[in-house]
Amino acid sequence: MRLKYVMSEVLVGLWRNVTMTIAMIITMAVSLTMLGASGLMFLQVNSMKDFYYSKIEVAMFLNQDATQEQKDALNAKLKSDPLVKDFVFESRSEAYSKFKDMYRDAPDLVGAVNEAQLPESYRVRLNNPEQFTQIYEKYKGTEGIDQIIDQRKLLDKVFKILGSVRNLALGAAGIMALAALLLVANTIQVAAYSKRREVAVMKLVGASNWFIQAPFVLEAVVAGLIGSILAFALLSLFKWLLLDGSLRDLTNLLTQIEWSSVLLMFPVMAGVGCLVSAITAWVTLRFYLRV
Repeated sequence: MRLKYVMSEVLVGLWRNVTMTIAMIITMAVSLTMLGASGLMFLQVNSMKDFYYSKIEVAMFLNQDATQEQKDALNAKLKSDPLVKDFVFESRSEAYSKFKDMYRDAPDLVGAVNEAQLPESYRVRLNNPEQFTQIYEKYKGTEGIDQIIDQRKLLDKVFKILGSVRNLALGAAGIMALAALLLVANTIQVAAYSKRREVAVMKLVGASNWFIQAPFVLEAVVAGLIGSILAFALLSLFKWLLLDGSLRDLTNLLTQIEWSSVLLMFPVMAGVGCLVSAITAWVTLRFYLRV
């Protein structure tokens, strides 16, 4: 009987302040969507780091006049180096073929460069990509080596940009969450004020604070749950229409966002939405209504 009463009061309360309830749900949905998007970005950046860091190479460019003895000595040193996972030697002709393929849309540039101008190099993959400094210190000054370049420096710049986008989305989600919390608090205050006589009567007949507060708290929880469902729908539409549609080529370049990651965001958004709404409603009742 008590549960039936509480649930009926929740439905009545949501309908009584329907415009504020809709505004609260929409604001909650937008903030949770941005939270989910920033969560996806966080997972994606970590996934991209693991993927690309496993493939990056340290390029050791040789002097134009490097001798065969110097190449053989460097080859033997790399073979016995515990920091090195594997390596390949890239000749001038191989480097030129890659250059022509990379800049095939710029024939004037390709025509201005000949094979002899490109250096030979060793493309080295490390067991731990974070150990570039050790490799650099170990091989700098080695006879035959002109320059050592770590591809990780370029990737770090890309990841910093993606991290900034993620932080921007998270900041916007925080602002929208604050607006949602204020709406939750205001809606609960209005609902409680409209039922002030009923609350007073229930307190007089000995109803517990939990019994009085439960309908108001559940109103906020239901609104938070509906907002999280809408947020998940928006996130799924974003994935389906954009990431798997018009932006598919971009996501393939940056590693694709899987549906499993999108599904993982739903319990996170639902948990955050319901928990934050419940806590906000409870605090509002405790500090403003003194029930």
